Amino acid sequence: MNYSLIKNTDIPAYLQIYMQIRDDITKEIFPYNTKLPSKRVLADNIGVSTITVEHAYALLCDEGYIEARERSGYFVIYRTVDDFSSTQEYSLQTSLKHNSSEQKLYLQNTITQNDNFPISVLAKKMRLVINTYGISILDKSPNQGCIELRKAIQNYLIRSRGINADIEQIIIGSGSEYLYTLIVELLGRNKIYAIEDPSYKKIEQVYNACDVIIEKLSLSNDGIDSTYLRESKANILHISPYRSYPSGVTATASKRNEYLRWANTNNRFIIEDDFESEFSISKKREETLFSHSLSDNIIYMNTFSKTISPSLRTGYMVLPKCLVSEFNKKLGFYSCTVPTYVQYVLAELISNGDFERHINRVRRLKRKELHKNT
Repeated sequence: MNYSLIKNTDIPAYLQIYMQIRDDITKEIFPYNTKLPSKRVLADNIGVSTITVEHAYALLCDEGYIEARERSGYFVIYRTVDDFSSTQEYSLQTSLKHNSSEQKLYLQNTITQNDNFPISVLAKKMRLVINTYGISILDKSPNQGCIELRKAIQNYLIRSRGINADIEQIIIGSGSEYLYTLIVELLGRNKIYAIEDPSYKKIEQVYNACDVIIEKLSLSNDGIDSTYLRESKANILHISPYRSYPSGVTATASKRNEYLRWANTNNRFIIEDDFESEFSISKKREETLFSHSLSDNIIYMNTFSKTISPSLRTGYMVLPKCLVSEFNKKLGFYSCTVPTYVQYVLAELISNGDFERHINRVRRLKRKELHKNT
């Protein structure tokens, strides 16, 4: 173990330590069930405070790479194979009892916080758009969405989600339900669609309305149960890796890796429904399957319903490159269902930083609230 820190960089020391340990875990330099060095030993080795190492270990716990065991230290729980032993898995309650970081994530579910986007900021941007664009706000939107909003989303995804996508991959639509329907039309009604059990009710309702076969895969404390996933006959897996609703379960790093391996066989696809991760209390961005996949088989989805307002009825999806031409051929004639004016307003909010300032404000408030409750 020979970790070093890069000076004169915007990346904090604890994130640099986190990334180096994470890479060693995924490369199996620290295999499953290995005990990591104590916080004090690692801090002395690198030349930082134990608090800095503690923050790095907390992030690794949050991501599901390691876990804290009472009076024993930190142990690697990340696996690169599907062979999960039930005798070595903790139940949700046991895991929460022994893992302070997971306990914080669990408590986060119970926090009620005013997440409303500032109406004064929204009103200011609405007036700005009217003054800037004039009568062009009444123009018909391009079918895939206005280039201004798609460009703003493209840059935002690079900054905040680690997703690099071309403009052509980004499709704008009026909320999740509409985009679910487009995905069925794109991938086909003859496919089997697997969903989490339990999952957001409207996912199942839309798939039933589209008359496709659904498989319900039971969730355990770290994501979809491995046995159900392994035995699934599905072609498409629809998941919310971060805080699946209504269970609140977040897939661990091992489970996300398992999802990717599942998709890499038999021409399968994953729909990554990322509806709430912007409000994670972690100071580090949540990892996405899309950014980690090397196989071009993930459809990433998100909306502005949680982050700004559900009344805007605006969402977007990022297609894998292999589906762009197919989408344009089969569905490119569909008109965009989001008004041009709304798209311009969203583009302004994202491009000028108001959107991310709001998200950061809410995350800070949630961390403070969590600290008071723990």
